[in-house]
Amino acid sequence: MTEPTIARRLERRIILMTQDEEMIRQVQSCLEPPWELVAVTDLEELGEWNEILLYRFLLLDLDEIDAFDPLDVIRVLRMEFQINLPVFCFGGDAEIQNEMRLSRADRFFSRAEMVERLPEFLRQYDW
Repeated sequence: MTEPTIARRLERRIILMTQDEEMIRQVQSCLEPPWELVAVTDLEELGEWNEILLYRFLLLDLDEIDAFDPLDVIRVLRMEFQINLPVFCFGGDAEIQNEMRLSRADRFFSRAEMVERLPEFLRQYDW
């Protein structure tokens, strides 16, 4: 396993787990360079756990139960990889949100609110 360079650690990248093209477009429209969006439906697309650590946060679509299991995503992050990457969830009903909360997801928003709050999160994680 190679060590990430300082430049790689300073990259401003976020993960968006969804296959909703409209949401991808809306999130992308909030980003300006040097921010980069990586949209996936499988954590394995991002590489090993040490590659996931290089992202600033994850936006997780709780309505995408056909593409992936949001509970599985948070369990892999928190229990298997033991990564405390901020996870901001959007969509879903109260039941899935409660299950995600118990599995240590961080925050919950409606779809519109997620897009509205994104600039605030980008400022907070712009270190």
